[in-house]
Amino acid sequence: MQKTPGTFRLFQLAGIHVFLHWSWFVLAIIEIQLKGRYTSIAWNILEYLALFAIVTMHEFGHALACRQVGGRADRIVLWPLGGAAYVDPPARPGATLWSIAAGPLVNVVLVPVLVVALFIERSVFGSSNPDLSNFMAALNVINLGLLVFNVLPIYPLDGGKILHALLWYFMGRGRSLMASVIVGFVGIAGLGVVAFVTGNPWFAVITLFAGLQCFNGFKVAQALRRIETVPRREGVSCPVCNANPPRGVFWSCGLCKSTFDTFEVHGQCPKCFTTFPKTTCADCGAQSAFSDWVATSPT
Repeated sequence: MQKTPGTFRLFQLAGIHVFLHWSWFVLAIIEIQLKGRYTSIAWNILEYLALFAIVTMHEFGHALACRQVGGRADRIVLWPLGGAAYVDPPARPGATLWSIAAGPLVNVVLVPVLVVALFIERSVFGSSNPDLSNFMAALNVINLGLLVFNVLPIYPLDGGKILHALLWYFMGRGRSLMASVIVGFVGIAGLGVVAFVTGNPWFAVITLFAGLQCFNGFKVAQALRRIETVPRREGVSCPVCNANPPRGVFWSCGLCKSTFDTFEVHGQCPKCFTTFPKTTCADCGAQSAFSDWVATSPT
């Protein structure tokens, strides 16, 4: 399993490895030392750990949902701007939609739980323990804030990816991704305005990060659109998604880096003559034995 640079492994649950980026501790020290609404720094630490727990549950929602639809998810990375579940769902709009939507749904489920917990705390303790009351209120704000922010239709936030999956049903994979990325650029411009007006450095960092990721999504959308418009090779189809492979140099040799049409040369690099037993589908990304592609050819 690949490890993200700058991280260390925290724990493993249900076969999913959770990593923490070192910069999380830098932000934790800054946030915890800031004077807040508590009389003791212990509550600041507890609030930060609660944020950690909610983000972790959100990412596990993504990972477990992805596995439920037959995808791969074995790694979660937590860092100061949130978390990232490395999910690889099947290349179907429904599977992608469920894998992405399950994260915010965790926060949706937590909303009534935390509201009831706050109501019980106020009923039992009243104003006798202001630290506990402020902590319970902070949990509600943290969870609701994460939910609202994540469902913004800004790619690559969950909302932008959900928009992509919904449009995928009607527009195809490439066009839907391009549409969601364009909407994302508009949203990022809005975040930039907010960052400028408020002077908040975290908004500026988030805007920059989202802009870079949205640009990466734009390049992926361009590649998908190119694949969708090229002629297809009849008589051969992917054993996973049943798509006919495109005609053209869409594959590359892992050794000499030359590009070629793997079906034109029967899975062998024409430059260094390396034979590849598996071929990657340009549509769904699944790797299948070259012979399996031939076996699904129509008669």
